[in-house]
Amino acid sequence: MSPELLRAWETRYGLLRPDRTAGGLRLFSEEDERRVHLMRKHIAAGLSASEAARLARSGDESPSREGSASFAEIQTALAQGIEALDEPMTQSALDQLFRAFALPFALSEVILPFLHRLGERWAAAETSIAHEHFASNVIGGRLRALTSGWGNGVGPRAVLACPPGERHEFGLLCFGLALREHGWRITYLGADTPLREITNALRELLPTIVVLSATSPQRFLDASEEIGALGSRLRVCIGGAGATSALAQAMGVELLGGHAIGEAARIAA
Repeated sequence: MSPELLRAWETRYGLLRPDRTAGGLRLFSEEDERRVHLMRKHIAAGLSASEAARLARSGDESPSREGSASFAEIQTALAQGIEALDEPMTQSALDQLFRAFALPFALSEVILPFLHRLGERWAAAETSIAHEHFASNVIGGRLRALTSGWGNGVGPRAVLACPPGERHEFGLLCFGLALREHGWRITYLGADTPLREITNALRELLPTIVVLSATSPQRFLDASEEIGALGSRLRVCIGGAGATSALAQAMGVELLGGHAIGEAARIAA
């Protein structure tokens, strides 16, 4: 923990109540330390910093799911927050979601279906690009916050990337979060990644698997030669809406044709 972050949590959320020396140094108590551990635990579980701080201040180590909003209520609140372009309302709905349900369920049953429906509505001109961008930024920010430390540990390593030209990465993020739940280490290269960068990193990373995701088959076709060469060296999987069995077979790689969360469980088995 950096001093700057501790000071921010003290001033912004009232998380810490240190005594001061005559020279102005902070003296943290065991209770302060306990609240910091709780804060980090709740953030790792998917809660926003403000909600994590509230629970840490109350001493709530494992927030009870009794009395949480229902599945339907959370879905409605999330949709209303996005429709109103209301960031606090949307964050509150996400807090309720991650408090009430385990991360894999929250991702598979709420986050991914919601983003899919939003994309369909935008394509049908039923919602604005402002709403699509707002949802992507708020939900994407929460998903990325969950990735902190997912490269640590001793489990097998997965390298995740989108091929050149592909910028839709939420499905891949969710796949990585689900795989991390099974103890894997994640090296995330993200959107629009040149395949040569993955190849150059193999010796340093020594991954067990490389997973590439794209929404358009053309992204795989454009990089098919490089993907095939990569697949000759280690296990490579392709997934996303643009991945097909014919493409996978032609390139000599494996298809992830199912739901992102279920496919993560299959890979980890």
